[in-house]
Amino acid sequence: MRLKTYISICLLIFSIVGTAVGQVKNALFVGISDYPENSGFDGINGENDYKIIGKMLDKKGFKTTKLINSQATAANIRAELNNLATNSEKGSYIYIHFSCHGQPFEDKPPFDEEDFWDESIVAYDAQINYQSGVYEGENHILDDELHKYFSQIRQRIGENGLLCVVIDACHSGTSSRDDLDEDDIVRGTKLGFSENGKTFAPRINKQGNFKIDKIPGSADIIILEACRAYQYNKEVTKGGKHYGALSYYVAEALENQSITKKLDWVLRVNDLMEDDNTLTDQNMVYESSF
Repeated sequence: MRLKTYISICLLIFSIVGTAVGQVKNALFVGISDYPENSGFDGINGENDYKIIGKMLDKKGFKTTKLINSQATAANIRAELNNLATNSEKGSYIYIHFSCHGQPFEDKPPFDEEDFWDESIVAYDAQINYQSGVYEGENHILDDELHKYFSQIRQRIGENGLLCVVIDACHSGTSSRDDLDEDDIVRGTKLGFSENGKTFAPRINKQGNFKIDKIPGSADIIILEACRAYQYNKEVTKGGKHYGALSYYVAEALENQSITKKLDWVLRVNDLMEDDNTLTDQNMVYESSF
């Protein structure tokens, strides 16, 4: 065999092996069930979701950092997001999962929301009401802030990487809805967090998917959300345990599929949720750059 041919074959083999072995998969799971009594937020079952999502991530080869209940403070969530944004390797696959409450948050200048309300993730140490000088929303993690972290992560892992985000929370749900049963558990609140005492009125938008811009040199991104902005996010009961509906069906869809830069597995999650007749008036939403 000629020397040049031998060297070329060796380089090709090393390239293939390096790609297979070298791809890093990291995940962050945030799950809150028991908010402090004085927070104003009802208990849910975000912690349960880790039992199925964590198992799925292990099977897919992800190394997972989990923040459960009191660990899921705003400071800890921000620290882990910053870690992913600054220390992830090129070509990594990153999975981020939120199983917690969400809350509409009054937009502040410069206004970037058509309805003047941001969406937010409710950390363990957040409060449901604005209190001047006591709690002014510092432990709510707004969608604007999440967008900055996601953009940094995409840039960090590069065009061969992938960022997948699952948000099993909602922003307009309320257990007082007439079409909910007495034992239904809902993630979210229709009570807006407002410095000026404004009342939140959800905008009716029935669009099920949105396009995220590609960024040259940056990774693709896919975001799955449990429901539309005007809907509630109801938990499902399986085997006598409560789980977030989106979390449960993400785990089920990925039992035999992989997290890829294709929408096959995402559409499978959507189909499974649509087939569940207990999830009335709840439609999954996804945003994608591919």
